[in-house]
Amino acid sequence: MLCAAGAALGLAAGPAQAAEVSYATHCVPPAGIDPVDGTTKVEITAPATAKVGDTVDVVWKFVQAASKNPDIIDLPADSVQPSGTLKAAGAQTASVAMQGPRENPAIPKGATMVLSDMKGSLKLTTAGEVTLTPDAYTVNAFSTDTACAPTGTVPQAATIEVTGDDDGGTPSPTPTDTGSPTPSPTATGDDGGGSGTGGQTDFTGKEVQIPYTCQSPIGEKRATSPIQINAKKDGGSYALTVQFKKSVMDSPADIPAGSVKPSMDVVLGGADKGTVHVTGPANPDPIKSGDPIEIPDLTGTYKPGASGSSTLSPGVLTIEALGTTTTCTPDRTEVSLTLDTTEQASGASGGSGGSSSGGGGTSSGGASTSASGGLAETGAQDHGALKALALVAGTAVLLGGAVFTFMPRRGTR
Repeated sequence: MLCAAGAALGLAAGPAQAAEVSYATHCVPPAGIDPVDGTTKVEITAPATAKVGDTVDVVWKFVQAASKNPDIIDLPADSVQPSGTLKAAGAQTASVAMQGPRENPAIPKGATMVLSDMKGSLKLTTAGEVTLTPDAYTVNAFSTDTACAPTGTVPQAATIEVTGDDDGGTPSPTPTDTGSPTPSPTATGDDGGGSGTGGQTDFTGKEVQIPYTCQSPIGEKRATSPIQINAKKDGGSYALTVQFKKSVMDSPADIPAGSVKPSMDVVLGGADKGTVHVTGPANPDPIKSGDPIEIPDLTGTYKPGASGSSTLSPGVLTIEALGTTTTCTPDRTEVSLTLDTTEQASGASGGSGGSSSGGGGTSSGGASTSASGGLAETGAQDHGALKALALVAGTAVLLGGAVFTFMPRRGTR
């Protein structure tokens, strides 16, 4: 029904209008590449007239991007995606999110960037003249962002004349959800080692946003990742699963099978203390350049070392790849899951809260990390393979939806 209503509203809008504007732009590419000052030319298409209550479609066409493809790597077809913001002003003020598909021809090093058309929609709430003006935009390629923003006044690109609705009134605003976030799940008590008398056995944590600082053989990078910790009760212990959300990225280069191995130390708090080491399997198949990479679920076993309410939070993430180690330390962490635990023999409380299980992850004899303190100085001495990969396309380390890409600075040997 809503779709039908939307279609009807679209039919009410007047003929489309298109206007081209240009504006000075400052673009900031990934680290190691000099900023660029250039001119952006765009064409904005929107209905000339519409009514209050209509949802109108807007198209942003790039006539000219402000920056070119740097002299680092050829960009293959369908590897570049633009997104941006269109400002609505006048009778109605709003920021319209715009995004284009990842569609482009192959773009050689140093060539002009070719960006797809971006689209967005705006619901009209007030009668009068609504102006549309292009604003900042971002160009994503190989999981790195080039951020471009206006450096001066941007001309208005389109105007929509909005008339009152059929009843002459203004529609009521859409209700806003003011509910509080879902609290972290808490397990029910158990009988001290069994499955519990009718107790809960599966516990779903909440998704938390964790800011990380990552230290690799090539450099340091910061980004934020959405992470969720889940648990399944097994006797007096818990099988943990750590999930990285939105964890798909495009590989910057060919990656051999079995060369990317992630692990994490989950931080315990509340009644219990220590960490739980969880690991994930290495990539089972080779990953071709341009194909998606995923961080698999990390699994391990938590054996409580104390009775009471114990919390579990994402901790240090370690990624071993091509003979090197990248260590990512959270700038701050947040509780994803709370469990009512019963102390078990040889449990956590101040030490290791369990062992890794399954998944082909690294053993406890591998490179160690600490759940607190500064960045660990880890990694092999010979980084030739990784640096060679970086010189071609950057070394990518994925944290859920966040991607750390280390681009070499000019003059790197």
